Amino acid sequence: MSRINVMKPWLGADEVLAVTEVIESGWVAQGPRVARFETEFAAHMQVDFAVATSSCTSALHLALIVAGIGAGDEVIVPSFSFIATANAPTYVGARPVFADVDLTTGNVTAQTVAAVVSAQTRAVIIVDQGGVPVDLLSLRELCDRQGIVIIEDAACGAGSTYHGRSVGAGADIAAWSFHPRKLLTTGEGGMLTTNNRDWAVRARQLREHAMSVSASDRQGSLLAAPEVYAEVGYNYRMTDLQAAVGIVQLGKLPEIVRRRRELAERYAGVIDGIPGLRAVADPEWGTGNFQSFWIDVQPDFALDREGVLAALADAEVSARRGIMAAHRQPAYRDRCDGAVLPVTEYLTDHTLILPLYHDLTLADQDRVLDTLVVAASVQKCGAA
Repeated sequence: MSRINVMKPWLGADEVLAVTEVIESGWVAQGPRVARFETEFAAHMQVDFAVATSSCTSALHLALIVAGIGAGDEVIVPSFSFIATANAPTYVGARPVFADVDLTTGNVTAQTVAAVVSAQTRAVIIVDQGGVPVDLLSLRELCDRQGIVIIEDAACGAGSTYHGRSVGAGADIAAWSFHPRKLLTTGEGGMLTTNNRDWAVRARQLREHAMSVSASDRQGSLLAAPEVYAEVGYNYRMTDLQAAVGIVQLGKLPEIVRRRRELAERYAGVIDGIPGLRAVADPEWGTGNFQSFWIDVQPDFALDREGVLAALADAEVSARRGIMAAHRQPAYRDRCDGAVLPVTEYLTDHTLILPLYHDLTLADQDRVLDTLVVAASVQKCGAA
């Protein structure tokens, strides 16, 4: 049997051609392709401004800086997320405060955030975990009346919708990822989006060492003006090579989402009929892109999560454990003041991610499903 990977980006001849054109142009660093990618990405995500960055983590870092978050502030984050969500507040000297998540969506809610709000809370980072849209409106009602900035970690969210709009569009500021595990990839890379012009202008400068004149503007001038560095900045730039790939990928996004949702529906059609397994699904307020197709291996299933992973591995299927709990990691274990996060810990211990990518064949998907059905039959034999 050939190995079935948990994910694979959809890249092809169009991306090769786009990169070739950039190389032949002689301009491979941040330049005209980055500017075009920003314009097209902002339009697609229904926001006014987009600022390309080196990663989603750097976009989160810049988002906190331009929003004025710093030392002594508290930023509410889900522990049920990749550790970068908690790291970004730490970079600016703020304290990440962990909120629990909803059992069904894996996302923070107004109730879980309200439970940990304090007088020091200045921002909350909400996450569209695995591409499941977070319920933004209820969080806005809570945060707006208290002057709390909402930063949306939409790393997994490209192509997901909330009440008919792109996720991220209703947040004060959002950060996106183009890592190969995401629907859109540039290899590495990220994007910051916002409707706040001042924040976008400052983020553009900060990503490029806070130079008063951009590198592309200097390159385009025979006699470049001397640059000024008004504050400490960062090297968070995206290259034109990456942006060229991103432009092609953005054009493919509707088809990527369509295919992933088709495969996810096929997965759910079988898994929903297996007692003890629960598949991720769309919430009532939006549609997910199924960046990750995760299942909950419940306590009444004969095999535990590790047993299911082992059964899949025996069938040459590469699955993954579910989302980490950042508060359990050594970097944060002593910083979370005994946070009580029962749902986060349950999901971290009981969920796993099944293979899902554009080129996944129905035959390969059947092998994944057949393995789960066999695991369910082991449960029935054991119960008999």
